[in-house]
Amino acid sequence: MDIIQFQTTIKDDVIEIPEKFHGKIKNRVRVIVVPESKKSRRRNLIDRLLAHPVRAKDFQPLSREDIYAR
Repeated sequence: MDIIQFQTTIKDDVIEIPEKFHGKIKNRVRVIVVPESKKSRRRNLIDRLLAHPVRAKDFQPLSREDIYAR
C-alpha cells in the first residue's frame, strides 16, 4: 500500500486531492483527518519569523562570552 500525504483546505465539506495524485488514486481510499491545532499554528509563526525576522534598531547579538557568563 502506497501512502500519499498532502495538506489542503476543506471547502464546502469536500477534501480536494491535488492533481499530481489523480493518476495514483483509484476507487476506494482510507482517509485520516488530522485537524491543524493551535500548537502547529504557533510553529508556523516561528517559521515565518525565522524567514522574516523583526529588525530592531541598535540590536547587538550576545557574544559567546556573554552567553556563557555566570
